[in-house]
Amino acid sequence: MLIVKESIVSDDIAERRFCCDLAQCKGQCCIEGDYGAPLLEEEIPVLERILPQVQPYMTPEGLQAVAEQGVSTLDNAAEPCTPLVNNRECAYVAWAPDGTALCAIEQACRDGKTDFLKPVSCHLYPIRVDEYGEFTAVNYHQWDVCRCAVKKGNECGVPLYQYLREPLIRRFGQEWYDELLQAIAQAADR
Repeated sequence: MLIVKESIVSDDIAERRFCCDLAQCKGQCCIEGDYGAPLLEEEIPVLERILPQVQPYMTPEGLQAVAEQGVSTLDNAAEPCTPLVNNRECAYVAWAPDGTALCAIEQACRDGKTDFLKPVSCHLYPIRVDEYGEFTAVNYHQWDVCRCAVKKGNECGVPLYQYLREPLIRRFGQEWYDELLQAIAQAADR
């Protein structure tokens, strides 16, 4: 484990190689799972604000799920998350013509309709962040749907912390990321 400020960072973040391969996985992380994507409390009013700009990108089923459940719901630990369609796919999924699951929120942002890229937990995936009072756990979530991303990461030699540099900085800040790099370098010297 690495200690970065008040965070305990799994060694996997430094050691694993990872690079999303959307052409292979078709966005399975958006359509599989027991709960929606984790949301920060401060993201809920943002989703409420941008919903009118995101709706044109959503499926009819996603629109219905949000109409019935709201822009967010709760998981089994009573933590906020995105609503699901048929207890499976994220309500914010937008389908590409080739059957790839895309993010309607991200599509709206990339088209200049909003200033919010997507929930930070989605941006960080496969890193999961858990708050435990005085410290934050930063862990790698290993899931079979990401096998092709691990394979591509190994082929390209891209460490997970480098692949997810932008979302790590978005979530924790540049100073935290710089300290992560120092901790990784120090661990490699041991």
